[in-house]
Amino acid sequence: MSDQNEAVNGYLQIVATVREYVEEQIQLGFAELIEPEEESEFAQLDIEQVRDEAMGCERCELHQGRNTVVFGVGSEEADLMFVGEAPGAEEDAQGVPFVGRAGQLLTRIIEAMEMKREDVYIANVIKCRPPGNRNPKPIEIESCEPFLLRQIELIKPKVICALGTFAAQTLLGTKQSISSLRGRFHDYHGCKLMATYHPAYLLRNPNGKRDVWEDMQKVMAELNS
Repeated sequence: MSDQNEAVNGYLQIVATVREYVEEQIQLGFAELIEPEEESEFAQLDIEQVRDEAMGCERCELHQGRNTVVFGVGSEEADLMFVGEAPGAEEDAQGVPFVGRAGQLLTRIIEAMEMKREDVYIANVIKCRPPGNRNPKPIEIESCEPFLLRQIELIKPKVICALGTFAAQTLLGTKQSISSLRGRFHDYHGCKLMATYHPAYLLRNPNGKRDVWEDMQKVMAELNS
């Protein structure tokens, strides 16, 4: 019994010594206790499995009025990924992102970059159309964002292009305006992110096309570096 007590006392002394050392290091600013990050709920799923999860999603009220889930389209090995806000009426009808007038303009931008839509990957933060194209609610963003984050993890693009205020602010976790965010790269979990104006904005404000083209030239330079 004495040997067992000695072993227990020895173990307790080791624990106490380690605790004292850690507390001392924290006080000195040399160390901090870091809790392990929670694993994403989709961490073990491939892109097709994530798509299947999205297609049956009923996490928020948007599922009640959708025709279809607009998951994403393009090359799953793309170096460039475009991320928009949410599907519109035509996207909701076809199940493909950026197929309306704004999508046609995005296609022309991609072609001007000497690429095809099939060479890039295109997705939205929100996978279901908000009624009347209203802005997504915070609960809808929270519910839908894990799908996009897993898409990014699996595709591993070299550059992400956030199209418009909503996509840029959501991905970067900021309230800064798109005009202040565009024109330079931001770090997004080790990936270069360029924010620029949404094609729908360019349809209303053609003067913004020069700014977008300047942003795309920086994207092309980064892709070719």
